[in-house]
Amino acid sequence: MFQFFSGAKKHVKNKVKRTVIRHHRRSGKVLFSDTTLRDGEQMPGATLDPIEKLQIAKALEAAGVHSLDAGFPASSQADIDAIQSMVGVIKKPVLTALCRTLPGDVDAAEEALAGNPPHKRGVSLFCGTSPLHRQFKLEKSKTEVLKLIVDSIQYAAEKFDIVAFSPEDASRTEVDFLCEVYREAIAAGATTIGFPDTVGILTPSKAQEFICQIQDHVSGIENVLLAVHFHNDLGLAVANTLACIDAGANVVQCTVNGIGERAGNAALEEVAMALHLHQDEYERPHHLDVSQLAPLCKLVSELTGIALSPMKPVAGSNIFATEAGIHQDGLLKNPDTYLPYRPETVGESGIKLVLGRHSGKKAILHRLHELGREPNEQGVERVLQAIKELPKGELVDDDLLRKLSN
Repeated sequence: MFQFFSGAKKHVKNKVKRTVIRHHRRSGKVLFSDTTLRDGEQMPGATLDPIEKLQIAKALEAAGVHSLDAGFPASSQADIDAIQSMVGVIKKPVLTALCRTLPGDVDAAEEALAGNPPHKRGVSLFCGTSPLHRQFKLEKSKTEVLKLIVDSIQYAAEKFDIVAFSPEDASRTEVDFLCEVYREAIAAGATTIGFPDTVGILTPSKAQEFICQIQDHVSGIENVLLAVHFHNDLGLAVANTLACIDAGANVVQCTVNGIGERAGNAALEEVAMALHLHQDEYERPHHLDVSQLAPLCKLVSELTGIALSPMKPVAGSNIFATEAGIHQDGLLKNPDTYLPYRPETVGESGIKLVLGRHSGKKAILHRLHELGREPNEQGVERVLQAIKELPKGELVDDDLLRKLSN
């Protein structure tokens, strides 16, 4: 009798999970899964302590991410501590923990996530599937790899309602075997299957082709979410992510500022802004609050110590700054003349008109008015001439006022 009720309860639970997954799929929403706290932190020099991880997790929650790849519990006690600090504090996103296909890793994840509601905690399992990984890393045959994957997913599914599986180095795995891996993973109880471009070798068209092949040849895919995870070794991680969104991927895994191993990962803020600005093209809603993006980028940069390039999309110091006189004149007349979006859209305060050798009269007058000065024509000409003679760099306010009075 106990077995009957236990089996009935499991059947109901599986039915509920399938209903939720199909709802997500039908909605067309792009679900952002952030891995800054795990894959991003693997970047040399980007190590975060538990307090800093919690601070970033709160900012990610405020920005509206669907799930947080919170860490790799089996790797260190610090990761367990960091994840435990989020339990009961981070309530909206699903908290997930990375696991190898080892029972001990799943047990460590269970310890780290203890206390979080079942529908808000999960594990992300991974196992190498490419010929390189099978031969040199795992030293296992295809059959042995499949058994390892199935056994670990079944073990994890006894402890977690949310079980994601990703075949490591999927982009260099034979397509037929890759699809077989996904079919077995779904049958074993995976609720999400991931496609990681582990070494960042794909182009957008090839990435999209993989997603189409998976959708066409993996039975049961309607019962799981399809996630993508791109590295940036060719500078194409964001483009590849967008191509897969266009092909129907449900979940995109990104990091803030694109940090991560080697050349990093797909940048969350860049993917989000591309979707925001091109809703007519992608027709895929999402729940990210883009007005939180610039502050989020700066927070992650500050806490990891990984400086932002001045040219970094969304949050770089040059994104809303210009020294060119023609651009400055246009921006003063209407900011949209030389901007793809207003600074306030991503949480920035405004445009910065830098005074340098390329600047014109309009920018000088604008800054002097901001400083409470009403110069005559001769004074502006004098400042303009002085600026043109600058060797390099920016004319700061003290120098501007000094040259005006000379």
